[in-house]
Parts: sequence; structure tokens; C-alpha cells
Amino acid sequence: MGVEGIWEYIFDLVANRKHKKRKQLNTVSLKVRMDCEGCQQKVKNALSSLKGVKTVDVDWMQQKATVTGYVDAKKVVKRVETTGKNVEAWPYVPYTQVAHPYVAGVYDKKAPTGHVRKTDDPAIVGLNPVEEHYAFMFSDENPNACSLM
Repeated sequence: MGVEGIWEYIFDLVANRKHKKRKQLNTVSLKVRMDCEGCQQKVKNALSSLKGVKTVDVDWMQQKATVTGYVDAKKVVKRVETTGKNVEAWPYVPYTQVAHPYVAGVYDKKAPTGHVRKTDDPAIVGLNPVEEHYAFMFSDENPNACSLM
């Protein structure tokens, strides 16, 4: 490390102190209890006025609000709570991410089309080795699959 390397190192230290660290771009999805378009507009106005928000998408039919920007999830939840609406983190995932989407703990009648409740139970999320073997046996991707299929 020569003189140039030392000067470069010192310059980088000084330059980094002057700049603030910028927050990371986040996407926060929430389930908000809304009954009409008026509720939708109330939630959208509250979220749009939050500092760092880039886009707000509110769908009252799905009961979903999505915020994208340089925001903290806790602040977004608190802002929605000021409107008087019930709010929670978006509890659904696409049903293709779950191996057993019709199990009692996962299936939800109130979920939007094509979605099921999120779970961390490994028995529900993934296939066990026996199920995986049978699923591959009758798969279209298996060249040795049953010819009756």
C-alpha cells in the first residue's frame, strides 16, 4: 500500500462520514379491514402522507394495502391504525408455494383467489420424501413416467 493507497483510504473515510445512510427500499403489504371506497381513500391518504413513500396501492375488495418506499413497516402499521382500521401484516401467500394448500391450518375461505394462509410448519410447506417420490414418478418431466398417464 503506497502513498496513493493511503490517501485513497483517508478520502473514503472522510467522504463516508459526510453522507447519511439511506434507508432501504421496502415493500410493505398489509391486510386492512375496509368496507367501502371511502375507507379505501382514507387509508390511501394516510399512507401517502407518510415520509419516504413512493407508491401506495389500496384494494378494498381484497382488503389489501401495499406501500413501496423508504419506510419502516412499523411506522406504516401505526399510520394505518390512526385511521381507526384493523390492520395486520399480509398473512397470505400464493397456493403454489405450499405443498398441501387444503390442510385445515392453511386453507382460508376469506383468502383472495389463488392464495392460502402463510405457515412455517415444515410438514405442510414441503413434501416428505415418500410424497416427493410419488409426485416425481407421475410427473410430465419424468421420461420414465407411467405410459397410461
